[in-house]
Amino acid sequence: MKGAVQTMDYMNPEIPSGLALVEIPLVRATEENLRGFGHLVYDSPENHPIEIVRWPASGWRPVDLDSGDEGGTKQGVFVSRWDGDVLYGANEAVGGNYVLGYACDPGDARRGHQQEAKQILLWHCNYHPDGGQLFFPLDHKPFLVPLALPGDDRKPGEFVGFWFDGSCGLYIHPNIWHDGVFTTKGEQRFFDKQGAVHARVSMDFAREFQCLLCVQFEDQPSARKVHQI
Repeated sequence: MKGAVQTMDYMNPEIPSGLALVEIPLVRATEENLRGFGHLVYDSPENHPIEIVRWPASGWRPVDLDSGDEGGTKQGVFVSRWDGDVLYGANEAVGGNYVLGYACDPGDARRGHQQEAKQILLWHCNYHPDGGQLFFPLDHKPFLVPLALPGDDRKPGEFVGFWFDGSCGLYIHPNIWHDGVFTTKGEQRFFDKQGAVHARVSMDFAREFQCLLCVQFEDQPSARKVHQI
């Protein structure tokens, strides 16, 4: 699978049952432990600058310095919503709809009930090489975002779950592994702003590593340093 170009059906991922779970830590997000991943955003998300990466040269001649980074940004509302045991995402900025994860083994997942999830099991993540991305909570409720530092050889156990109380948002740098933003219960809306090219490099935990990433919920995770660089 290494180096393969993937086309994924995000609304019907057909995840096998019985996969191993790789549990990652959940920590309260701070400016210190987000260093290298991004930073907190407290206000005016519409005006927050987004890093845009210059288009790479395909040969030995460099891309002109006044070109290759003029694609701009897109923005819209990202919705994260639980339906029973299934967590859905919808990104208005890029017209994307996704099954983000599950509250239990995918083979046992049921929709339509109101029981709150105690964990998220994630099957997929990606990064954007063309630009950064901002998520800002419009409903001001707790949410979490699993992240990993850049590198195509990252492993599931290198991810960290960052927990937010809903009072601020998150900006992540280009090339940071993530997979949207996750409400811990019900439905939440987030202002989303990102590079307009929207290049995406994906990692499929279920098929590449035969596992799911597991994030157990806590009401108030303690702050601690993670992946300090």
